Amino acid sequence: MDRVSWHDLPGAVRRAAERHAGQVERAETASHGVMSRLACTVHARAGRLFVKGTLLDDPSAWVYRHEAQVTRHAPFAPRVLWDVETAGWLLVGYEYVDGRHPDLSPGSPDVSSLVRTLTAVSEASWPETSRKKPMHARWADFLPDGVPAGLQGRSLGHTDMSPLNMLVTADGRLRMLDWALACPAPAWADTAFAVLRLISSGHAPEQAEAVARQVPAYRHADPVDVGTFAHTVLAAWEGMERADPLPHRAALTAAAREWASHRGPIGA
Repeated sequence: MDRVSWHDLPGAVRRAAERHAGQVERAETASHGVMSRLACTVHARAGRLFVKGTLLDDPSAWVYRHEAQVTRHAPFAPRVLWDVETAGWLLVGYEYVDGRHPDLSPGSPDVSSLVRTLTAVSEASWPETSRKKPMHARWADFLPDGVPAGLQGRSLGHTDMSPLNMLVTADGRLRMLDWALACPAPAWADTAFAVLRLISSGHAPEQAEAVARQVPAYRHADPVDVGTFAHTVLAAWEGMERADPLPHRAALTAAAREWASHRGPIGA
């Protein structure tokens, strides 16, 4: 997507945002991690904030509204400060989170912070005012016939556990960013996604699952459902890697393959 800078926005859009943010002194366009037409850190007189936006007639404009709505309900997420629709643009202002991306390798203290955040997220219900295809429907092409009831949950699922979507703050809390892919999911789904990231960061599958079992929702999940999940993710990620072999996908697919092998055949 072509990225637009703050100063490229129409004056009317910037003025409307400044009525909420205060006068903007400078803005820095995000270099990676956000697939938004506008994504920037704004330095205003009242402080820093993060702003995302797109054209109102962009087919993806609904995603920005969806993300803001879900973020308002999500634990450990940035606060939604305001939104503006004017002069053909939609902008959303978020709390600026000052932190670093976590280290999820074995022995890192950030892993404990991840467990605390995953536990809180697993206890959050899906905001039913936000209509979004549930996780099992998103992956219908990769699931076996007859979707198990355990994969049809209505909890809040972030579904993208990339460390680039996480920041560890000075107080040791791990905050979750970028809720655009959020959907209804089993309460343990995000922890299962995190297992894959832990394996990719150097954990053996049994080590990653030992971390995951610290989250009650994952610990109480039906092992057969978790195994089906592991094989479904592998099938989906192998398909994406064949269709669009981006540099980061090979390592993630390898982690998914390692976890699925560890879980054994579907139904085991």
